[in-house]
Amino acid sequence: METSNEDVEDDKRRWWCTMKPAMWYLIMIVVGFFYVYLTAVQYIRGQEANQPPTSYQPHYDPQYYDENLISSSNTLDFEYHNYAKMTDFVRSMSATYPNLTALYSIGKSVQGRELWVMVVSASPYEHIVGQPNVKYVANMHGNEAVGREMLLHLIEYLTKSYTTDDYVRWLLDNTRIHIMPSMNPDGFEVAKEGVCRGGQGRYNARGFDLNRNFPDYFKQNNKRNQAETEAVKQWVSKIQFVLSANLHGGALVASYPFDNSPNTTLDWSQLLHILNTTQGKDGREEVDYRSVFQQFTSTPSLTPDEDVFRHIAGVYSFNHASMHLGLPCKPGAHSFSNGTTNGAAWYPLTGGMQDYNYVWHGCMDVTIELSCCKYPTADQLPKFWADNKKALVRYLAEVHRGVRGFVKDEQGRPVEGASIKIRGRDVGFQTTKYGEYWRVLLPGRYTIEVYAGGFDPREEDFTVVETNPTLLNLTLYRAAPPPDALPSRPQQEQQPQSAAGDRHEAQRRPSYVGGPNQQQGAAPQSGISGFLSSISSQISNVFSIFG
Repeated sequence: METSNEDVEDDKRRWWCTMKPAMWYLIMIVVGFFYVYLTAVQYIRGQEANQPPTSYQPHYDPQYYDENLISSSNTLDFEYHNYAKMTDFVRSMSATYPNLTALYSIGKSVQGRELWVMVVSASPYEHIVGQPNVKYVANMHGNEAVGREMLLHLIEYLTKSYTTDDYVRWLLDNTRIHIMPSMNPDGFEVAKEGVCRGGQGRYNARGFDLNRNFPDYFKQNNKRNQAETEAVKQWVSKIQFVLSANLHGGALVASYPFDNSPNTTLDWSQLLHILNTTQGKDGREEVDYRSVFQQFTSTPSLTPDEDVFRHIAGVYSFNHASMHLGLPCKPGAHSFSNGTTNGAAWYPLTGGMQDYNYVWHGCMDVTIELSCCKYPTADQLPKFWADNKKALVRYLAEVHRGVRGFVKDEQGRPVEGASIKIRGRDVGFQTTKYGEYWRVLLPGRYTIEVYAGGFDPREEDFTVVETNPTLLNLTLYRAAPPPDALPSRPQQEQQPQSAAGDRHEAQRRPSYVGGPNQQQGAAPQSGISGFLSSISSQISNVFSIFG
């Protein structure tokens, strides 16, 4: 008996329907194995990091000054500067412009290279009370090299333009700018110029991705602490940074928090479209696996300050020569509306620095991807500088919007460590030892809530305008002892005074997220979505290496 073509096709369809669930199970098993493998490799490759230095030097250190390096005619070439050349340049600038610059190191890399930071300000040696601190960090991934050179040119531009450019003079007179050209000097030394993709030089000398090495609000990050990240954590705990940006490469976009997400959704229609219709160059079906895995988690994870983050990311994008156009780096690659994106909507990651700065230290931090090629040839650097110069300067000025002021007690003494939040924005921040606070906000009406141990809470309405920051000083008054701690009640009915006081303090303390004591993984998780988020984070780490 002959078998008809229809019977053969029916048999094929039945076989496919039978095998399809099995193929999905197999894919999930492979993905799970891949996740475990990546986690194991990351653990095995690492060693315990050196303990961070106990004597943190937050200001100018005379040991880095050498008058023999003074050179008023010094001009930075458009070339890549290795560690030795970078060190010579920042030391020369510090010696040549001692009234505008101060050089310090926040620690050392795994291989012992200094993590240089240059302060550029009209007051470089000491903090002026009430003046905000901002920072740029570049070269966190050693093979993403454009940002490193852009920050060296920014140092030169700011110092040499102070006497001739009114805008730069205003910025330096009112802001303390901290510039770290390279957070991963070890990785840069082994990276290769002209290599646009790949992972050579991306990691630190112990094989760790530094942008996956910070505490995470959404998930417990158990990766071993590295010397470079520990140095940065100490740094940001000592200086109250208000605004920050982290310069990367491999795309052209300004990405803002959150980078991670508590939940994962799966766009089945888009996933099936990718699986069934993606064509290879020769016409055969070819699955874009990065797109597949991004379907698990590529949904926005928005902060309470979404409006502010959209704005400051847009300030950089629209002051950049082309970022705001949102053009993809190559045909079929991701495009970004207005050149900005929420981090988790692009791809999620665990242990990122921008989320850490925002949640743990109240610093508004974004990630700027400067170049489609991670390490382009040096002849392209003049164009990169022309494209980014205005954006780098104008972004820093955004620290001068919103609200600022001092929190003091009845005697006019500063209240250090007071917890502050803007009502409706539950990521809080704290006052400095001088009682200072700052918060970047857009024009509108707000209510500020302030709490400090031993004081009555304070609320105050205020208005933010476009033209200048709102100055709002707040006085806190000592709290009366809780009623159940007073001695008028019978002794046997009294609670211990400390317990009663603690309970009373807890009742008065406003609820908010963030601060130096924030616990990792505190965001609500939901079953399988948390697992899928972990898998996708690991997969995204791999694909981000290769472009």
